Amino acid sequence: MKQKLTIPDLAEKKRAGDRLVMVAVGEVLSATWAERAGIDIIGVGDSLGMTLYGHENTLSITVEQMIEHTRAVRRGAPDTMCFVSMPYGSYATPDLAVSNAVRLMKESGCDAVKLQGGREKFDIIRAVADAGVPVMSHVGLLPHYVHRYGGFKMQGRTAEAAMEIIDNARAIEEAGAIGLEIEAMPYEVGKAVDDAIDIFTFSIGAGSAGTCQLLNGYDLLGAFDTFKPKFAKRYANMAEIAVQAFSDYADDVRSGSFPDAEHSYQMKPEEAVRLEEKLREESK
Repeated sequence: MKQKLTIPDLAEKKRAGDRLVMVAVGEVLSATWAERAGIDIIGVGDSLGMTLYGHENTLSITVEQMIEHTRAVRRGAPDTMCFVSMPYGSYATPDLAVSNAVRLMKESGCDAVKLQGGREKFDIIRAVADAGVPVMSHVGLLPHYVHRYGGFKMQGRTAEAAMEIIDNARAIEEAGAIGLEIEAMPYEVGKAVDDAIDIFTFSIGAGSAGTCQLLNGYDLLGAFDTFKPKFAKRYANMAEIAVQAFSDYADDVRSGSFPDAEHSYQMKPEEAVRLEEKLREESK
């Protein structure tokens, strides 16, 4: 049976220079496939607002939705470490953050929660950590700040911007977080962030920086094809396969070739004869 990672393992993996693999999915089928494939960590991110619900960004997702999606992931991947994102607005104050973080831990079955922000969220991260909840945060492109950026845009373009990101990462560590996400920045900046702190890091869109690499599962499967981020690599084209399968099914139904005998239940011949007799008697 697969050995599930623990929170202390994360820091040890970083010290050892090991590479971990993480995918973001939000339902039972993909979680089952990820665990069978030996993925180390599943992140239930509020990006599912876009990939599973069709929203233009992540801001509409609620705590209740994150709980239900994480429960589904847990059923599909009981032996895989699972992080859950705290949705927009759920950690606006220390008290609110603690309340929602505790609820997510108790009701979803996750192993840690993750919010977004650095030094400006210091008191909030500290409060969640002090409440006994394993908490992570996020530097670089923060999807909860999408309107501030004017869209999903790479961060850390200048040395000054990079230093601000590094400062945020140090603040996250000082606040008591167990790790952080590094998103959408040049590799040099992501590596500098990872080098500046001792806690676990995972990255998406920061080259090979960090201990763990994250990709959205629906991006790498080619299931979500509304748009493709620059950093996403497609390992399959499930959307194309699915559309073709639905089209073939529709053609078979319309032509009368499905369902056929192979895909239909049959009565025993003698029971079919008896049924015909009863129907004849009823019609007299």
